[in-house]
Amino acid sequence: QVQLVESGGGLVQPGGSLRLSCAASGIIFSRHAMNWYRQAPGKQRELVAAIISGGSTNYADSVKGRFTISRDNAKKMVYLQMNSLKPEDTAVYYCNAVALMNGFDYWGQGTQVTVSS
Repeated sequence: QVQLVESGGGLVQPGGSLRLSCAASGIIFSRHAMNWYRQAPGKQRELVAAIISGGSTNYADSVKGRFTISRDNAKKMVYLQMNSLKPEDTAVYYCNAVALMNGFDYWGQGTQVTVSS
């Protein structure tokens, strides 16, 4: 059974930082691209950051220079370091795994991030 479990969300003031974590189980982690998505109220889910097994990364323009995605293949973990947070970063953040061989994907349950003073 595949499980992706996010943690690390919460309430933070503008300009603050949070680190999200996602623990994966039930998949061959190194054979999956790992992504962070977010969905704000009334908006579509959007891709925030992506990382493949070799470490190549990609970011949404809105978070470039502020967010950093990383992964630990041995621990089956993926992280999202979020700095200089803005109110518009408020959303539910989801961990996503995509199998490189067949495109099957899996989702976590999401973790709420609220940026507010």
